[in-house]
Amino acid sequence: MADVIVPNGGVSRRGFVVGSTLAAVGVATMPALARIGVHLGAGRMKVGVIGCGGRGTGAAANILEASPDVEIWALSDVLPERVASCRSGLAGLDTDQADRAKVSEDRCYSGFDSYKKLLEHKEIDIIILATPPGFRPAQFEAAVKAGKHVFVEKPVGVDPVGVRRVMAAGEEAKAKGLCIVAGTQRRHEICYLEAMKRVGAGMIGKPVSASCYWNQGGLWMNPRQPEWSDMEWQLRNWLYFTWLSGDHIVEQHVHNLDVINWATGSRPVSCWAMGGRQSRTSGAYGHVYDHFAVQYEYEDGFNLTSFCRQIDGCDSRVEEVIRGTHGVLVTSSGRAEIRGEKAWKSSTKNNNPYVQEHVALVSAIQKSTPVNETKNVAESTMTAVMGRMAAYTGKTVTWDHVMKSTLDLTPATMEFGPLAVEAVAMPGRTSLV
Repeated sequence: MADVIVPNGGVSRRGFVVGSTLAAVGVATMPALARIGVHLGAGRMKVGVIGCGGRGTGAAANILEASPDVEIWALSDVLPERVASCRSGLAGLDTDQADRAKVSEDRCYSGFDSYKKLLEHKEIDIIILATPPGFRPAQFEAAVKAGKHVFVEKPVGVDPVGVRRVMAAGEEAKAKGLCIVAGTQRRHEICYLEAMKRVGAGMIGKPVSASCYWNQGGLWMNPRQPEWSDMEWQLRNWLYFTWLSGDHIVEQHVHNLDVINWATGSRPVSCWAMGGRQSRTSGAYGHVYDHFAVQYEYEDGFNLTSFCRQIDGCDSRVEEVIRGTHGVLVTSSGRAEIRGEKAWKSSTKNNNPYVQEHVALVSAIQKSTPVNETKNVAESTMTAVMGRMAAYTGKTVTWDHVMKSTLDLTPATMEFGPLAVEAVAMPGRTSLV
């Protein structure tokens, strides 16, 4: 799990509900919601977890905390020990939550096609999708086709082809009345919601530029073992392979980029970038970069400068700065303030957004008020992808280009065995596809 997780803010399932998300969605009576209603009448909603690593286990715990009306029903992961670890971790929760997470052995699946077996359970209502990002487009598409409501972690893909698959599946989910909530938890965090309300009210004037940052030290790496195939080694070190993570600009920095897209109500039209690999030069770290700097251009002259870095011994900074004609908004997890003519600082007790996003999902299902966050998270993922493409190639990349690009990083076969590692991208030499 690459994200820095904030502490539990103590908000109960009856606490703050993300009104701005649900208020924007109309009430509809749809077959998928009617099906859920039948399950609710018969008992708790059943949750299937696809991806049982740290984030998947954490998300399962979050949804159990979010509502007493759910239970973890089935688990799947490529690696069987991760399924076992998830079961063990959930068994260690508070008694009430652990009692709702007793998954029988016959509903635990492993292997590359394990998610398909899990999705065959018609009684499952909600899918938690927390596999490495490279797997998410196909799995999200399959979950929607199976008629499931989905909590999908960010980012939702690693390349233009995958992100466009997610966009299309999101439209299918909308037509079916399915609820989709994404792991862009800042959109469910009180201080951010308060800040965006004030931006919308004009408290900083017209936004004209922004900077955003996710600069921190290095992350974990699992040394290769003799018995691991190429595929297994890459899966166990998925952060360091672009086909799995999208590189850290996509896997992690997408949070900050999402905040800027949220504040502007838009997405960039073009970008150019620089980046490289200065610290993590060993082959043990795959082929990804350890730093990026991207200049994004939006419509109406708004521009964003984005920085992300994972290098030990450097200053850390994780925040967003939005400059308007009458003030500056500064946000980070647990903090939001406006500096300028109409100074303001969030003083409301913050919530745990990792729980709140599941409160929003379960509440939307129970109230038959479909919520669909696919478009926002897909556009923010594509924003990060185009930044990486610009840095890898040294070329200016436009939104129009990525929406037509044929770049697809998915391996030809999904099986344990040989899998060549792509060369480290070299600006000026790596082709823009």
